[in-house]
Amino acid sequence: MQITILGGGGFLGRKLAERLAKDGRLGGEAVTGLTLFDLNEPAPVQAPFPVRCLAGDITTDAALQQAIPEGTRVVFHLAAVVSAAAEADYELGIRVNLLGTLAVVRRCRALGTNPRVVFPSSVASFGGGQEARVREDERQVPTNSYGAQKAMAELLLADASRRGFLDAVCIRLPTVVVRPGRPNKAASSFASAVLREPLLGLETTCPVFPDFRVWICSPRSATAWFLHAATMDTAPLGLERGINPPGMTATVAEMLDALESVTGPETRALVRFVPDEEVQAIVRGWPAGFVIDRALGLGFAPHESLTDVVVAFLADDLQATRLDRGL
Repeated sequence: MQITILGGGGFLGRKLAERLAKDGRLGGEAVTGLTLFDLNEPAPVQAPFPVRCLAGDITTDAALQQAIPEGTRVVFHLAAVVSAAAEADYELGIRVNLLGTLAVVRRCRALGTNPRVVFPSSVASFGGGQEARVREDERQVPTNSYGAQKAMAELLLADASRRGFLDAVCIRLPTVVVRPGRPNKAASSFASAVLREPLLGLETTCPVFPDFRVWICSPRSATAWFLHAATMDTAPLGLERGINPPGMTATVAEMLDALESVTGPETRALVRFVPDEEVQAIVRGWPAGFVIDRALGLGFAPHESLTDVVVAFLADDLQATRLDRGL
Protein backbone atom coordinates (compact mmCIF):
# COMPACT_ATOMS: atom_id res chain seq x y z
CA MET A 1 0.00 0.00 0.00
CA GLN A 2 1.41 3.36 -1.07
CA ILE A 3 0.64 6.21 1.38
CA THR A 4 1.20 9.98 1.32
CA ILE A 5 1.19 12.34 4.30
CA LEU A 6 0.72 15.98 3.27
CA GLY A 7 1.97 18.08 6.16
CA GLY A 8 4.41 15.29 6.94
CA GLY A 9 6.76 17.71 8.68
CA GLY A 10 4.22 18.69 11.34
CA PHE A 11 4.03 16.96 14.68
CA LEU A 12 0.92 14.91 13.88
CA GLY A 13 2.31 14.00 10.47
CA ARG A 14 5.49 12.85 12.18
CA LYS A 15 3.64 10.76 14.74
CA LEU A 16 1.56 9.18 12.01
CA ALA A 17 4.66 8.37 9.96
CA GLU A 18 6.41 6.85 12.96
CA ARG A 19 3.38 4.72 13.76
CA LEU A 20 3.17 3.46 10.17
CA ALA A 21 6.90 2.72 10.23
CA LYS A 22 6.56 0.81 13.49
CA ASP A 23 3.55 -1.23 12.37
CA GLY A 24 4.64 -1.73 8.78
CA ARG A 25 1.00 -2.34 7.90
CA LEU A 26 -2.28 -0.48 7.60
CA GLY A 27 -5.60 -2.28 7.87
CA GLY A 28 -3.85 -5.62 7.67
CA GLU A 29 -2.05 -4.74 4.42
CA ALA A 30 1.70 -4.17 4.13
CA VAL A 31 2.84 -0.60 3.53
CA THR A 32 5.00 -0.60 0.38
CA GLY A 33 5.98 3.07 0.33
CA LEU A 34 5.45 6.36 2.18
CA THR A 35 5.79 9.93 0.91
CA LEU A 36 6.19 12.77 3.41
CA PHE A 37 5.46 16.18 1.89
CA ASP A 38 5.60 19.66 3.41
CA LEU A 39 6.63 23.22 2.63
CA ASN A 40 10.08 22.35 3.98
CA GLU A 41 11.46 18.86 3.43
CA PRO A 42 10.41 16.63 6.36
CA ALA A 43 13.00 14.67 8.30
CA PRO A 44 13.09 11.01 7.23
CA VAL A 45 11.83 8.17 9.39
CA GLN A 46 13.40 4.74 9.68
CA ALA A 47 10.97 2.25 8.20
CA PRO A 48 10.88 -1.26 6.70
CA PHE A 49 9.65 0.28 3.42
CA PRO A 50 10.88 3.11 1.15
CA VAL A 51 10.24 6.66 2.47
CA ARG A 52 10.42 9.75 0.25
CA CYS A 53 10.69 13.22 1.79
CA LEU A 54 9.66 16.11 -0.47
CA ALA A 55 9.34 19.87 -0.16
CA GLY A 56 6.90 21.94 -2.19
CA ASP A 57 3.84 24.15 -2.45
CA ILE A 58 0.63 22.21 -1.86
CA THR A 59 -1.33 24.51 -4.16
CA THR A 60 0.70 23.61 -7.26
CA ASP A 61 -0.26 20.68 -9.45
CA ALA A 62 3.37 19.86 -10.27
CA ALA A 63 4.28 19.49 -6.59
CA LEU A 64 1.28 17.30 -5.83
CA GLN A 65 2.00 15.11 -8.85
CA GLN A 66 5.27 14.25 -7.10
CA ALA A 67 3.76 14.04 -3.62
CA ILE A 68 0.84 11.81 -4.63
CA PRO A 69 2.29 9.44 -7.25
CA GLU A 70 0.42 6.86 -9.30
CA GLY A 71 -0.59 3.93 -7.13
CA THR A 72 -1.23 5.99 -3.98
CA ARG A 73 -4.04 4.38 -2.00
CA VAL A 74 -4.27 6.66 1.06
CA VAL A 75 -3.63 10.39 1.43
CA PHE A 76 -3.49 11.97 4.87
CA HIS A 77 -4.11 15.65 4.12
CA LEU A 78 -2.74 17.31 7.27
CA ALA A 79 -1.25 20.41 5.63
CA ALA A 80 -2.77 23.61 7.07
CA VAL A 81 -2.26 27.15 8.30
CA VAL A 82 -3.36 27.18 11.94
CA SER A 83 -6.13 29.26 13.48
CA ALA A 84 -4.58 32.52 14.69
CA ALA A 85 -2.25 32.62 11.68
CA ALA A 86 -5.20 32.15 9.30
CA GLU A 87 -7.06 34.95 11.10
CA ALA A 88 -4.04 37.26 10.90
CA ASP A 89 -3.27 36.52 7.23
CA TYR A 90 -6.51 35.91 5.34
CA GLU A 91 -4.85 35.38 1.95
CA LEU A 92 -2.43 32.78 3.32
CA GLY A 93 -5.23 30.89 5.07
CA ILE A 94 -7.35 30.79 1.91
CA ARG A 95 -4.38 29.74 -0.20
CA VAL A 96 -3.26 26.81 1.94
CA ASN A 97 -6.43 25.66 3.70
CA LEU A 98 -8.86 26.03 0.79
CA LEU A 99 -6.91 26.20 -2.48
CA GLY A 100 -4.50 23.55 -1.20
CA THR A 101 -7.43 21.21 -0.65
CA LEU A 102 -8.79 21.99 -4.10
CA ALA A 103 -5.39 21.03 -5.53
CA VAL A 104 -5.53 17.73 -3.62
CA VAL A 105 -8.94 17.04 -5.16
CA ARG A 106 -7.56 17.75 -8.65
CA ARG A 107 -4.65 15.37 -8.12
CA CYS A 108 -6.80 12.57 -6.73
CA ARG A 109 -9.24 13.00 -9.60
CA ALA A 110 -6.37 12.72 -12.07
CA LEU A 111 -5.31 9.42 -10.49
CA GLY A 112 -8.69 7.94 -11.36
CA THR A 113 -8.44 5.37 -8.57
CA ASN A 114 -10.69 6.86 -5.85
CA PRO A 115 -7.98 7.03 -3.13
CA ARG A 116 -8.95 7.37 0.52
CA VAL A 117 -8.33 10.92 1.80
CA VAL A 118 -8.22 11.46 5.55
CA PHE A 119 -8.69 15.14 6.37
CA PRO A 120 -8.50 16.73 9.82
CA SER A 121 -11.17 19.41 9.90
CA SER A 122 -11.65 21.28 13.16
CA VAL A 123 -13.86 22.06 16.11
CA ALA A 124 -13.36 25.65 14.93
CA SER A 125 -15.74 24.98 12.02
CA PHE A 126 -18.60 25.25 14.56
CA GLY A 127 -19.82 28.20 16.59
CA GLY A 128 -22.07 28.36 19.62
CA GLY A 129 -19.57 29.14 22.34
CA GLN A 130 -18.84 27.59 25.71
CA GLU A 131 -22.30 26.28 26.49
CA ALA A 132 -22.98 24.65 23.12
CA ARG A 133 -23.23 20.89 22.77
CA VAL A 134 -22.90 20.17 19.07
CA ARG A 135 -25.30 17.58 17.66
CA GLU A 136 -24.35 15.07 14.97
CA ASP A 137 -26.39 17.06 12.41
CA GLU A 138 -25.39 20.53 13.62
CA ARG A 139 -24.89 23.15 10.92
CA GLN A 140 -21.35 24.52 10.76
CA VAL A 141 -21.34 28.25 11.51
CA PRO A 142 -17.68 29.18 12.12
CA THR A 143 -16.72 32.30 14.03
CA ASN A 144 -13.24 32.65 12.50
CA SER A 145 -11.56 32.35 9.09
CA TYR A 146 -9.73 29.12 9.92
CA GLY A 147 -13.00 27.40 10.81
CA ALA A 148 -14.66 28.74 7.66
CA GLN A 149 -11.79 27.44 5.53
CA LYS A 150 -12.00 24.01 7.14
CA ALA A 151 -15.77 23.88 6.59
CA MET A 152 -15.35 24.86 2.93
CA ALA A 153 -12.69 22.19 2.50
CA GLU A 154 -15.07 19.61 3.98
CA LEU A 155 -17.69 20.52 1.38
CA LEU A 156 -15.14 20.19 -1.44
CA LEU A 157 -14.09 16.75 -0.22
CA ALA A 158 -17.67 15.59 0.32
CA ASP A 159 -18.64 16.58 -3.22
CA ALA A 160 -15.49 14.98 -4.64
CA SER A 161 -16.43 11.79 -2.77
CA ARG A 162 -19.93 11.90 -4.23
CA ARG A 163 -18.43 12.26 -7.70
CA GLY A 164 -16.07 9.33 -7.14
CA PHE A 165 -12.86 11.36 -7.43
CA LEU A 166 -11.76 10.26 -3.96
CA ASP A 167 -13.14 8.68 -0.78
CA ALA A 168 -12.90 11.21 2.06
CA VAL A 169 -13.23 10.95 5.83
CA CYS A 170 -13.19 14.38 7.51
CA ILE A 171 -12.41 14.23 11.23
CA ARG A 172 -13.37 17.44 13.04
CA LEU A 173 -10.34 17.36 15.25
CA PRO A 174 -10.53 18.80 18.77
CA THR A 175 -7.72 20.93 20.16
CA VAL A 176 -4.73 18.57 20.40
CA VAL A 177 -3.18 18.39 23.87
CA VAL A 178 -0.27 18.09 24.59
CA ARG A 179 1.56 19.36 21.50
CA PRO A 180 5.30 18.69 21.75
CA GLY A 181 7.98 21.16 20.73
CA ARG A 182 7.50 24.91 20.79
CA PRO A 183 4.40 27.10 21.10
CA ASN A 184 2.78 27.77 17.71
CA LYS A 185 0.47 30.45 16.31
CA ALA A 186 -2.76 28.54 16.96
CA ALA A 187 -5.22 30.45 19.12
CA SER A 188 -5.61 27.26 21.15
CA SER A 189 -1.86 27.01 21.80
CA PHE A 190 -2.44 27.80 25.48
CA ALA A 191 -4.22 24.46 25.99
CA SER A 192 -0.94 22.64 25.45
CA ALA A 193 1.26 25.33 26.98
CA VAL A 194 -0.38 25.12 30.41
CA LEU A 195 0.78 21.50 30.60
CA ARG A 196 3.89 21.37 28.42
CA GLU A 197 5.74 24.42 29.76
CA PRO A 198 5.43 23.47 33.46
CA LEU A 199 6.51 19.91 32.62
CA LEU A 200 9.62 21.51 31.10
CA GLY A 201 10.12 23.53 34.28
CA LEU A 202 9.13 26.76 32.55
CA GLU A 203 6.68 29.48 33.54
CA THR A 204 3.82 30.25 31.17
CA THR A 205 0.80 32.51 30.94
CA CYS A 206 -2.75 31.44 30.11
CA PRO A 207 -4.86 33.95 28.12
CA VAL A 208 -8.23 32.54 29.24
CA PHE A 209 -9.77 31.98 32.67
CA PRO A 210 -9.49 28.78 34.74
CA ASP A 211 -13.10 27.78 34.05
CA PHE A 212 -12.68 28.07 30.27
CA ARG A 213 -13.80 24.81 28.67
CA VAL A 214 -12.01 23.20 25.73
CA TRP A 215 -12.88 20.21 23.55
CA ILE A 216 -9.56 18.32 23.40
CA CYS A 217 -7.88 15.15 22.22
CA SER A 218 -4.43 13.68 22.74
CA PRO A 219 -1.85 13.03 20.01
CA ARG A 220 -2.27 9.31 20.67
CA SER A 221 -6.03 9.47 20.10
CA ALA A 222 -5.70 11.70 17.02
CA THR A 223 -3.22 9.27 15.46
CA ALA A 224 -5.45 6.28 16.22
CA TRP A 225 -8.45 8.06 14.67
CA PHE A 226 -6.48 8.86 11.50
CA LEU A 227 -5.44 5.23 11.11
CA HIS A 228 -8.99 4.00 11.66
CA ALA A 229 -10.33 6.54 9.15
CA ALA A 230 -7.84 5.31 6.55
CA THR A 231 -9.32 1.81 6.42
CA MET A 232 -12.88 2.04 7.73
CA ASP A 233 -15.94 1.20 5.66
CA THR A 234 -17.17 4.56 4.37
CA ALA A 235 -20.48 3.28 2.99
CA PRO A 236 -22.35 4.17 6.24
CA LEU A 237 -21.18 7.79 5.91
CA GLY A 238 -23.27 8.43 2.82
CA LEU A 239 -23.00 12.05 1.72
CA GLU A 240 -22.02 13.26 5.22
CA ARG A 241 -18.25 12.80 5.32
CA GLY A 242 -17.66 14.89 8.46
CA ILE A 243 -17.30 13.09 11.79
CA ASN A 244 -17.22 14.54 15.31
CA PRO A 245 -14.65 12.23 16.96
CA PRO A 246 -14.88 11.16 20.62
CA GLY A 247 -12.81 13.89 22.26
CA MET A 248 -13.36 15.14 25.78
CA THR A 249 -14.38 18.39 27.47
CA ALA A 250 -11.94 19.84 30.01
CA THR A 251 -11.58 23.17 31.76
CA VAL A 252 -8.15 24.70 32.11
CA ALA A 253 -8.48 24.14 35.87
CA GLU A 254 -9.17 20.43 35.29
CA MET A 255 -6.09 20.17 33.10
CA LEU A 256 -4.03 21.75 35.86
CA ASP A 257 -5.59 19.33 38.38
CA ALA A 258 -4.35 16.44 36.22
CA LEU A 259 -0.92 18.06 35.98
CA GLU A 260 -0.76 18.47 39.75
CA SER A 261 -1.87 14.88 40.35
CA VAL A 262 1.11 13.64 38.34
CA THR A 263 3.85 16.14 39.23
CA GLY A 264 2.76 18.06 42.34
CA PRO A 265 1.60 21.62 43.17
CA GLU A 266 4.94 23.27 42.44
CA THR A 267 4.47 22.51 38.74
CA ARG A 268 0.97 23.96 38.68
CA ALA A 269 2.31 27.15 40.25
CA LEU A 270 4.29 27.85 37.06
CA VAL A 271 1.05 28.82 35.27
CA ARG A 272 -0.21 32.42 35.59
CA PHE A 273 -3.51 33.69 34.20
CA VAL A 274 -3.05 36.81 32.06
CA PRO A 275 -6.20 37.51 29.97
CA ASP A 276 -5.63 38.20 26.26
CA GLU A 277 -8.68 39.64 24.52
CA GLU A 278 -7.37 38.86 21.02
CA VAL A 279 -7.07 35.16 21.80
CA GLN A 280 -10.36 35.11 23.71
CA ALA A 281 -12.15 36.71 20.75
CA ILE A 282 -11.18 33.71 18.60
CA VAL A 283 -11.67 30.82 21.02
CA ARG A 284 -14.77 31.95 22.92
CA GLY A 285 -16.93 31.05 19.91
CA TRP A 286 -15.70 27.45 19.84
CA PRO A 287 -18.10 24.90 21.35
CA ALA A 288 -16.80 22.77 24.21
CA GLY A 289 -19.05 19.72 23.93
CA PHE A 290 -20.06 17.36 21.14
CA VAL A 291 -22.42 14.43 20.69
CA ILE A 292 -20.17 11.53 19.67
CA ASP A 293 -22.54 8.57 19.24
CA ARG A 294 -21.99 8.39 15.47
CA ALA A 295 -18.20 8.24 15.81
CA LEU A 296 -18.37 5.51 18.43
CA GLY A 297 -20.78 3.56 16.24
CA LEU A 298 -18.30 3.85 13.36
CA GLY A 299 -15.55 2.31 15.47
CA PHE A 300 -13.57 5.36 16.59
CA ALA A 301 -11.93 4.65 19.94
CA PRO A 302 -13.03 6.53 23.09
CA HIS A 303 -10.65 9.03 24.63
CA GLU A 304 -8.31 8.39 27.56
CA SER A 305 -8.38 10.35 30.84
CA LEU A 306 -6.69 13.71 31.44
CA THR A 307 -4.15 12.06 33.73
CA ASP A 308 -3.32 9.60 30.95
CA VAL A 309 -2.79 12.57 28.60
CA VAL A 310 -0.16 14.04 30.96
CA VAL A 311 1.54 10.69 31.49
CA ALA A 312 1.62 10.06 27.72
CA PHE A 313 3.41 13.35 27.09
CA LEU A 314 6.02 12.44 29.69
CA ALA A 315 6.55 9.07 28.02
CA ASP A 316 6.31 10.08 24.35
CA ASP A 317 7.44 13.66 23.94
CA LEU A 318 9.09 15.25 26.97
CA GLN A 319 12.67 14.28 26.17
CA ALA A 320 12.38 15.18 22.48
CA THR A 321 10.83 18.52 23.39
CA ARG A 322 13.67 19.25 25.81
CA LEU A 323 16.22 18.52 23.10
CA ASP A 324 14.33 20.58 20.52
CA ARG A 325 14.28 23.58 22.81
CA GLY A 326 17.79 23.19 24.16
CA LEU A 327 16.68 22.58 27.75
